[in-house]
Amino acid sequence: MIDLKIYEKKADKIKAIAHPHRLCIIKGLMEGGCNVTRIQECLGLPQSTVSQHLAKLKSAGIIAGVRNGLEICYRVVDEDVINMVKILLKEEIEDIKENK
Repeated sequence: MIDLKIYEKKADKIKAIAHPHRLCIIKGLMEGGCNVTRIQECLGLPQSTVSQHLAKLKSAGIIAGVRNGLEICYRVVDEDVINMVKILLKEEIEDIKENK
């Protein structure tokens, strides 16, 4: 018998990253953890919107934050998501590596 809970967890991860801004946030965090202000500047979104996206990713267990004084530095902690994003954005990630 199939354990649907495993598939539900995988589907929840896919749902959490299935937004262009969240996908962009994850890609940026994979390149190096950063704080809300930096993400906001990169995306050109209001701080409250970025915080909502980060909260969604955090509640899904995809990212984690480490507090340093008033700043929280986020990073991607879910290996499944890292692998999915690498596949989804393979060409873009390869372009970034070539330009470094």
